[in-house]
Amino acid sequence: ERVRNCSWVGATGKELKDVIAVGIGGSFLGPLFVHTALQTDQEASKNARGRELRFLANVDPIDVARNISGLNPETTLVVVVSKTFTTAETMLNARTLREWISSALGTSAVAKHMVAVSTNLPLVEKFGIDPNNAFAFWDWVGGRYSVCSAVGVVPLSLQYGFGVVEKFLQGAHSIDQHFSSAPFEKNIPVLLGLLSVWNVSFLGYPARAILPYSQALEKLAPHIQQVSMESNGKGVSIDGLPLPFETGEIDFGEPGTNGQHSFYQLIHQ
Repeated sequence: ERVRNCSWVGATGKELKDVIAVGIGGSFLGPLFVHTALQTDQEASKNARGRELRFLANVDPIDVARNISGLNPETTLVVVVSKTFTTAETMLNARTLREWISSALGTSAVAKHMVAVSTNLPLVEKFGIDPNNAFAFWDWVGGRYSVCSAVGVVPLSLQYGFGVVEKFLQGAHSIDQHFSSAPFEKNIPVLLGLLSVWNVSFLGYPARAILPYSQALEKLAPHIQQVSMESNGKGVSIDGLPLPFETGEIDFGEPGTNGQHSFYQLIHQ
């Protein structure tokens, strides 16, 4: 909120109206999904007017160039999102953006233009970011589940304001409450999980299509791909023993109408 109300400004005194969130995997896919969905919300769109949020994940120089294209370092805040602050791709991109800021504004500007979301404050400080400008979260929060932590809350709040993001968190809390209290026969997460086990282990279906018909949910499939396939994509037990059954399915998908004119033909016929 200090950034949004201009009590925190850049090194030259200009408003920080553009944000680049640097992360990969769960530090990227969940926040990107919510960001894409909120763009169609009336209140969120109003709060985001004049601001821009971009996500940098790929180490391909094309992605880096595309993210900084048209942005002024004087008005840009970089949020480096890495639980351990050792993720190779994220740290490479973070160093690239640190150089981009330093070249334009001087090395001292990094303190005003870069913040971190991490559990490893010593490495944050070693990188050159003031630990006071680091947002922590519990080390037991896996990256793929982290969109409701500072991983998602910080960049999304910078773009839309915390009031909007708080509503998202309240929605997440409501399904948590439902999961912990509803009987199994009416428990949506339990039923979805059992359907996956039934389809994969008993019916032998290797894949699951995720087909939202709302364009606002266009990034849902990539998000669920990571949540599900990184969680379940293991061929051995916790003891290292090979498992005699499939642990998950291949998730893929597109917004529904687009998929109808792409891969539905093979699915249905």
